[in-house]
This record gives sequence, C-alpha cells and structure tokens, in this order.
Amino acid sequence: MKIAIIGTGNLGRSIAKGLITNNAITTLVLTKRHPEALSEFEGYKGVSITPDNVAAVKESDILIFAVQPSHFEAILKDVAPFLTEKHVIISTITGYTIPKIEAIVGAEQYIIRAMPNTAIAVGKSMTCLCSNVMGAKRIKVAEAIFNRLGHTLEIPESQMQAATVVCASGIAFWMRLIRATTQAAIQLGFDSNEAQELAMYTCEGAASLLINTGNHPEEEIDKVTTPKGCTIEGLNEMEHKGLSSSLIQGMVASFQKISNIKKEQI
Repeated sequence: MKIAIIGTGNLGRSIAKGLITNNAITTLVLTKRHPEALSEFEGYKGVSITPDNVAAVKESDILIFAVQPSHFEAILKDVAPFLTEKHVIISTITGYTIPKIEAIVGAEQYIIRAMPNTAIAVGKSMTCLCSNVMGAKRIKVAEAIFNRLGHTLEIPESQMQAATVVCASGIAFWMRLIRATTQAAIQLGFDSNEAQELAMYTCEGAASLLINTGNHPEEEIDKVTTPKGCTIEGLNEMEHKGLSSSLIQGMVASFQKISNIKKEQI
C-alpha cells in the first residue's frame, strides 16, 4: 500500500512505527514541517520524509491525517485540488466531523475517520472507524491497515467522541491503574522494576483472558475469589473507597470536556 502520514507528530510516529514493524506498506511518506525531527525513520526501505504535503498526496493512495486540529482545515484546503478518485482519506483528528471534511474536499471522496490510540506503535491499538457513504466502500482498506496494528471496531460517527475517551484517553487511565498497582507492589516489598513487571504482565494477562475466552470480567473474578479470602477482601475495600465509581466519573468528566471542546469549535 502506498501510504502517506500527513503530520507526523506523536500519533503519526506511533502509526508509522506500527506500519513499518508490521510490513504494512509498499511506500510510506511522512510529512512534517521540520523533517529533520523524523531522522529516526531514515534508512527504512520504502520510507521517505518531506515537509511538502502536496508531494506526499501525489505519491500516495491512502492519506492518514494526524495533524493538530487547528491546522487540519488549512492543510485539507491545500491538498484538496490534488485529490483524485484513487485517494482514501483517513482522518485521526479528534472532533473534526465527516460533514466538515466533505465541505472542503467533496462528498465524492472516500472519507474515513479513525480513532486509534498510542498502543498502535506496538501493534496493540484499539481503533474505532466510521465513514461517509463513499468511504463505506473502502472501510475494508482501513480495517486491513489498523487490524495489522491492533483491533478495529466500526461504529457510527455519533459515538466517536465516546470512543475517544474509552480508547484514546483510556490508555492514560490504564497507565495510571498500572502505576498504582506498581506502587502497591513496592509497598509490599518488591523493588521498583519487579513491581512494574508484576503489574504490567498481570494487566496483560487479565485482558488476554477476556479476549480469548469472551467471558464477562465477573466470571474471571469469581474464579479467584473464595469465601473469606484475600481477593474479595481487597476488592471490597477498593469498592468502599470508590474504585469503580471514580473511574466511571473520570471517564464521564473526560467525555463532557471533549463535548465542550466540540461546542466551542462549532
């Protein structure tokens, strides 16, 4: 696949690393205003770096936009005259809706919105996808790309803001839970490196159990909670202190924030 990443910042870098690691490209063009900042990608076969967005569009079929939201409209207007019927537009821009993209490039373009998270750099992203009417004809292309970089789920555009909180912001929420588990392990006598290792791989194991079995979390919890045991004692203490309610309230607060940002943009 001939892919261009327009705006290779933190997310763009993560996508690029995932694409390269998983051999998901024929050619990959990375754009950045200051291309010297992308020196880490020099030397990879089929990868080129340029500050010229138009040149990247001309050389590619699939365009992944990962620019700052405030820059997106201007960049779209710059490249719009050079878009053809071959191009698939994939936007990772939070809050920038498909109708707004169509207003600039036209509804006849294949337009897809993707909401990945930074775990895409290690091939473990949870990426939500939605599209316009034309984009639905190319949604399998986006799935093929992002399934090589993790897992995808197609959803209505109306749910993309919520997906941003659950999946993109969710990485930070899970990191904080892993950090807390690490701190507890240190208090219980492990050194810091051992503590983080225990926390990370236990978290990975819990998720893998659910992914591979399809079970509800409570089914797996029941397997490790015994009458008057230490696990249920710990779980109940956490719930008394508000673990679940705090996490839910935090995610709802995050959703309210992103909703307010969208209203300000409108």
